[in-house]
Amino acid sequence: MGTKQKPTGIKRIYLAAGHSLRAFKWLIANEAAFKQEFWLSVLLVVGCLFFPFSLFEYVILWCALLFVLLAEIFNTAIEAVVDRIGAEIHPLSGLAKDLGSLAVMVSVIIATLIWAGVFIQHLSL
Repeated sequence: MGTKQKPTGIKRIYLAAGHSLRAFKWLIANEAAFKQEFWLSVLLVVGCLFFPFSLFEYVILWCALLFVLLAEIFNTAIEAVVDRIGAEIHPLSGLAKDLGSLAVMVSVIIATLIWAGVFIQHLSL
């Protein structure tokens, strides 16, 4: 690490938020899967507001969607690192990308089960 001191306190938080916003904008502009999952999440959040769920159920439903987005962010980060290392085909590079993709699929299954469980519970009441 260089001799320059890293920012601390509020300035560090402000700079970190700027980096996060830059990454979010990049994902929306460049990553089709993230863009689809993001806009589907927005529609589901708005749509679920028309149902009489408890605060806890809303939080669980929204966290399930955020979990999918988080998995997609990690998957994209893995892909970026693998692509940065080199363009040559290597079994471990393919495995890393496949594992990232699997993480997204598992997160979608988890979110689907949570959403289905909440809706089924309300249908049977």
